[in-house]
Amino acid sequence: MKNKKQNLRECISVHVGQAGAQIGNACWELYCLEHGIQPDGQMPSDKTIGGGDDSFNTFFSETGAGKHVPRAVFVDLEPTVIDEVRTGTYRQLFHPEQLITGKEDAANNYARGHYTIGKEIIDLVLDRIRKLFQTNLVPYPRIHFPLVTYAPVISAEKAYHEQLTVAEITNACFEPANQMVKCDPRHGKYMACCLLYRGDVVPKEVNAAIATIKTKRTIQFVDWCPTGFKVGINYQPPTVVPGGDLAKVQRAMCMLSNTTAIAEAWARLDHKFDLMYSHLTNNAPQKFLVYKNKIPPVCGFFFFFFFFFFLNLDCRKWLHT
Repeated sequence: MKNKKQNLRECISVHVGQAGAQIGNACWELYCLEHGIQPDGQMPSDKTIGGGDDSFNTFFSETGAGKHVPRAVFVDLEPTVIDEVRTGTYRQLFHPEQLITGKEDAANNYARGHYTIGKEIIDLVLDRIRKLFQTNLVPYPRIHFPLVTYAPVISAEKAYHEQLTVAEITNACFEPANQMVKCDPRHGKYMACCLLYRGDVVPKEVNAAIATIKTKRTIQFVDWCPTGFKVGINYQPPTVVPGGDLAKVQRAMCMLSNTTAIAEAWARLDHKFDLMYSHLTNNAPQKFLVYKNKIPPVCGFFFFFFFFFFLNLDCRKWLHT
């Protein structure tokens, strides 16, 4: 029987669409390299099933035969991209039932994907996700729309000429250019911030870097959470894919933050939706039904961040509901 503590760290990944499937395929290649898992799901270094270093169980489930299967679901309306996964180097890694495809795509038409083509596979997708969650349901506190940042992002050519310090990669993660979402964190306020370091990093350097960050006026926290930093250090250097674009570095940092600045991205997406929908149809009754479904969550989202940013209410209870 597996340790209960282990089950608290299991994550499920859902990869949707062409971009999602291609990024997911690249991610699982990297995960396998990180944990020494072969393309067929076997781990030569793992001598006993469920024993030893079980950190890989966060993203992989282990079968009785010792094979490691990704806790992931791939979904796309047309099969071309996911067929590349089915026939690629890691074809034996994934469970066939978790690679879900339709017969044709939506041709960049939102209404077609939402109301017709997408409905044909949504029940199958939800059923596959439900089966994964039956053994991985963990009541973590809800956190809305985390912003992801990574540093350093440098090529192999530059890596020979520079080795960034802990302070430099920490500062870089608070710069707009390193955000994975197009928004400026200097225009918002942080509610929580998690700094995850890898490689040649010592706690003394991390504490000094954080102390410097706190002195910057451009980095602000809401009043009810003035010291919201969590830090994790993994002393193993980052693993890179052979022949990939990213260089192998001595240290790296990934930051997960909950900031009101991400509202910029949602406002931009909401505006693009309005422009696209008004271009595709002039049917007023149908338009009303779409907006009836769209407006409540969007308005609720902006209302949520409006209070956090402008009024600084003590909303800690909201985060745990």
